[in-house]
Amino acid sequence: MNEFSSNLLQKAVDEISGLPGIGKRTALRLALHILKREQSFAGNLGKAIIDLREKINYCKKCHNISDTDICNICANPKRDNKTICVVEDIRDVMAIENTGQYFGLYHVLGGIISPMEGIGPEELHIDSLQKRCKQEEIDEIFLALPATVEGDTTAFYIYKVLNNATIRFSTIARGIAIGDDLEYADEVTLGRSILNRQVYER
Repeated sequence: MNEFSSNLLQKAVDEISGLPGIGKRTALRLALHILKREQSFAGNLGKAIIDLREKINYCKKCHNISDTDICNICANPKRDNKTICVVEDIRDVMAIENTGQYFGLYHVLGGIISPMEGIGPEELHIDSLQKRCKQEEIDEIFLALPATVEGDTTAFYIYKVLNNATIRFSTIARGIAIGDDLEYADEVTLGRSILNRQVYER
């Protein structure tokens, strides 16, 4: 793409195109759209982004994003606090919540075990999951991890370190295709996979 007549526009396009999935052309359309809107729109957008980066918290219990120390899900007395759904990242929480089929709590690992990428168990929030299982009355650990080799490795590791006669382990039903991430599954398929979750066995 050719250089622009405005250095300010060029810089805006360069910054916007640094976001995942946004190329230079899309970045230019977004920048021009911002220019066409009233000035308050740009101010509000900028403030929202700065506040997101500077003020966002992570729940001290489940590691989900939150405006407070404990997220709304963990603080909700109507949730089933004896069931914990273990997910790879925050996007999976959003995908599962959108189905309206799960009413327990969550635990966000912050990734999955991947030796090729240098990610081991110590880089994930597995220790805090162990502490929750010791401190809280947990009946079920629902392993909603990607249907990949890395996802299965992570599920097996968690099963081994948390294996407890009083805790039932389940996994998402294979309505989700092998190799698929939860965030890309449609809500109906994901919802049915949650309702029909299976006992986790190795």
